[in-house]
Amino acid sequence: MLSDALRSRISGLVAQNPVIVFMKGTRHAPQCGFSAQVVQILDQLLPEYETVDVLSSAELRDGIKEFSQWPTISQLFVNGEFVGGCDIVRSLQESGELSELLSKPGAPPSLPTIHVTEAALNAFRGALADSVDGPAEVLHLKIDARFQNDLYFAPREPGTLEVAVQGLSLFIDPASARRADGLRIDFVDGANAGFKIGNPNQPAPPATVKQLSPAELKELLDQGRVTLFDVRPEHERALASLPQARALDEAGQEYLFSLDRGTPIAFLCHHGMRSQNAAQQVLSEGFRNVYNVRGGIHAWSESVDRGVPQY
Repeated sequence: MLSDALRSRISGLVAQNPVIVFMKGTRHAPQCGFSAQVVQILDQLLPEYETVDVLSSAELRDGIKEFSQWPTISQLFVNGEFVGGCDIVRSLQESGELSELLSKPGAPPSLPTIHVTEAALNAFRGALADSVDGPAEVLHLKIDARFQNDLYFAPREPGTLEVAVQGLSLFIDPASARRADGLRIDFVDGANAGFKIGNPNQPAPPATVKQLSPAELKELLDQGRVTLFDVRPEHERALASLPQARALDEAGQEYLFSLDRGTPIAFLCHHGMRSQNAAQQVLSEGFRNVYNVRGGIHAWSESVDRGVPQY
């Protein structure tokens, strides 16, 4: 889980540097092919930009993925906005959009208009009153590039903007501010109590990840009609694996992004949750036929091949 301290550190780096790359290695000594490609592209377009070596800290390497909700390294941020990984950077370069993006000044956004209902205001005030750290903690709102929302209490982060809403101070980073105008926050009480956020700026939902049962996956594999990737770490794959699955390690990622975007690809994990997240990320990279194996390798063992161990 991303700690408040690390979130604050990453937010500060992104806010303070107009162009920053979280990568393996440094600008002058990249330590993986994806990072080297991003550096090569940026070096052609910019004299100066910042890089952060995620290999210097396992916490940072995992934390930046959670911060951006993106599963791979490297990661490019421009003017506080998450742009994407190597494949997206390469695509933007080929279309000419990257040069245009890098040339835009990082002017601070205007403060957004945010509507908070009385029920939500009362919930926020109650939470602030109960805060362990008292006045040191403020309310943050983060809206990522996929319009996923995060409301949390933490010390004020560098570069955030203060939005006053009916006596309540809401702190928001510049990238989120550009997505927040007209946002409405409500609080729903009852059995499923929680905050409800409506954003008029959110685009129509993209194509969805398709679900495969283990039996359907077997049929596609037998027919050679799908490429399967296992998103689990090496120690889990050692416990139980399918010979047809490629690991989604660095070599697997390189192979994945070399495929035509129309290639049918499927993702597998233990129970189907991590693979769903990976599939959703890859869908946003332009792949059109993306599947998640429902129930994961555990369901495969139960319904297709009991010779595959369960753990």
